[in-house]
Amino acid sequence: MRTRLPSLMSLRAFEASARHLSFTQAAVELRLTPTAISHQIKNLEHTIGAPLFIRSNNNLTLTKAAEAYVESVRAAIFSLSVATDRAAESSTEKTLTVQCLGTFAVKRLLPILPSFQREFPEINLNLKTIQSFESQYHHDFDVAIWHGSGGWEGVTAFPLEEEEVYPVISPMLLDKNPSLKSPEDLIHFPVIRTSSMILQDEWPFWLAKNGVRGLRFSNEIYSDYLITSLHATIDGLGVMMGRSSVVESDIAAGRLVEPFNVRHRSHFKYHLVIPARSEGLKRVDTFREWFARNFDVHH
Repeated sequence: MRTRLPSLMSLRAFEASARHLSFTQAAVELRLTPTAISHQIKNLEHTIGAPLFIRSNNNLTLTKAAEAYVESVRAAIFSLSVATDRAAESSTEKTLTVQCLGTFAVKRLLPILPSFQREFPEINLNLKTIQSFESQYHHDFDVAIWHGSGGWEGVTAFPLEEEEVYPVISPMLLDKNPSLKSPEDLIHFPVIRTSSMILQDEWPFWLAKNGVRGLRFSNEIYSDYLITSLHATIDGLGVMMGRSSVVESDIAAGRLVEPFNVRHRSHFKYHLVIPARSEGLKRVDTFREWFARNFDVHH
């Protein structure tokens, strides 16, 4: 069977054009001319033997073949980019790539990283934050901090301390509305809920543990990032479900308070994650030992 292998430029031109549905915008992104983009698309269509776009009145529409093809092309480009980054990074033992969830990075990891730099100045840090556990994001790191119940394939996960969940609110908002005495009173407050592919919304869990079932919040604010929910709460936008691992510093500083002082242990926690390919690397072992000295890591 004949192997069809289009040029990388043709694939990049196709992916960008499919994403923007515009040769002009794809040209701007790739720093080419629209004519060059069109030429690359024609080369790719010739290789495939089928049209990829329907051109009508200066509008572009993907054909059925293109709709099926673009996801594979996008994944292939991403994989090549990741592989290239890793090849460049692994060419020296001095670069450590740490993948971390955004809120944990901001609230827990970044404040103590200067001590790592002072202790190990020979290691260069490459920090990458994620908000998804989609498979393509699993490979671009030496070590990671993930959140969940564990049991991920292809990695060794070391759980951190147990995590408790409990509502938190800014003292400013509580002072304006001092009627928040019981969980049932939440119906009178804006409630911030984090809807994420990674972090579980634990409002139903906390309410059920307090014997409150069927409560419908009258005013809900949804956020896709926990760090966004946290800052929205600090700014007085509503009440959020706090996690002990990332809100304790804000409580200590007086930016947040617990209106009920009722905590429940979550089924989820943060983990230090090391993929099989990173086991035994000196820079990884160095970071794991340092991390264990600064966090309550369970083996």
